[in-house]
Amino acid sequence: MNPPTRSHSAPRVTRRAQARLGVALVAPLLVLVTVFFLFPLGNAIYYSMLDYNGVDPSPAFVGLGNFVELATDPALGPAFMNNIIWIVLGTAAPVVIGLALALLMWTVRRASTLYRVALFIPYILPAVAAGVVWGWIYDPMRGWLNQLLRSVGLDALATGWLGNPNTALYAVLVTAVWATTGFVFVVLLSSLRNVDAELLDAARMDGANSLQRVWYIVLPQIMPVFLMIVTLTLVGGFSVFDIVFIMTGGGPSNATEVLGTYAYSNAFQLNRISYGTALALVITVLAIPFAVALNRLQRRLSLQESV
Repeated sequence: MNPPTRSHSAPRVTRRAQARLGVALVAPLLVLVTVFFLFPLGNAIYYSMLDYNGVDPSPAFVGLGNFVELATDPALGPAFMNNIIWIVLGTAAPVVIGLALALLMWTVRRASTLYRVALFIPYILPAVAAGVVWGWIYDPMRGWLNQLLRSVGLDALATGWLGNPNTALYAVLVTAVWATTGFVFVVLLSSLRNVDAELLDAARMDGANSLQRVWYIVLPQIMPVFLMIVTLTLVGGFSVFDIVFIMTGGGPSNATEVLGTYAYSNAFQLNRISYGTALALVITVLAIPFAVALNRLQRRLSLQESV
């Protein structure tokens, strides 16, 4: 009796079915990426090469003229430096404060949920609400901050925080740090729950102090999450717009002007749509390398931990 012959078409049918399933699963994502990323990106590149004012139906083609103008724009340098300050302080401050708060709350069990909610609320507040409330706090006459300074005898420090070019940017930064720290705190506190307690006990028995345990034991174990937080806050520093626009509009005397508000003012206040679009593309190009580098480092660390 002859043995049954194996069918060679079955594996092919299986592979084809898997390929069709893969295409069906990926197709919705490709459609979303095309509609919400590739098409807007292509449209932005197209308009950045025109001299479009939002009205002219046949704008002139200028090629790279808008980008050449950006390179010689005297107002772009101060706005870019304000972004650098925002990136450095706006990334370092919430990360450091959020990590410190997470370490303090790590072993707290009683009312820990209440603390997490209280610190997370500023992050979920609308930027308009946060900007308005902090505008009241910074009010030069009736603001809580100046009243507090006067009550403790520091009248010389009282000033119009949002109207003083020397303090306006940092006053807005304090508001942004206040709003972001709660998010950093909640995420890092959750990641601390997965730290190996046995390693900490062993380091404590070997004589390691608190800072050494944090640096050599805690941080390496939460580094992927830590880098994710740094990536989000750093990229947000490049694209910051809402809180600055709400609180100062880029003033006074352009002291708080950042790339986002400068692009907005050119595109929608001066009707230079193409120039504002070119500036928005520059912001994207500046942010992408940092995001990609930090993302690759995060994935590499995650793979090392899994191994």
